[in-house]
Amino acid sequence: MAKKDDSERAANAKERARARAAAARRRAARLSKGHTSGFVEFIRDKGIVALAVGLAIGTVASGTVQTIVQGFVSPVVQFVVGTHKTLEVQVWHLELWGRTADFKWGAALSSLITLTMTIYVIYLLVKIFRLDKLNKPKD
Repeated sequence: MAKKDDSERAANAKERARARAAAARRRAARLSKGHTSGFVEFIRDKGIVALAVGLAIGTVASGTVQTIVQGFVSPVVQFVVGTHKTLEVQVWHLELWGRTADFKWGAALSSLITLTMTIYVIYLLVKIFRLDKLNKPKD
């Protein structure tokens, strides 16, 4: 009788273990399916694909804008301000209480001018090609 009780308990324990394992597999499948569909929904809702396409186009456009700035904007800036090298080497030297500091205001100004002109060129391109009208819904 004791042997039958032991084998019955062992069989019951095996059955409970199988049931727990099957339930765990169902939970895991349900969770992974929920996360996968949630991830796909996140990508769709947040426009991640459009962002990736925009970044790819932006990377290529960056080279074009840089070429335009170097070819057309920089010569105008150089004509007005002088050469970039002349401006970039301008330094304000400060000496107080035995300590010194060199402020490279020319390099900062040159960089600021280049940034401003690059932004202006991008603005002109957007306006000329009416790219600002692409995303507006039709009324």
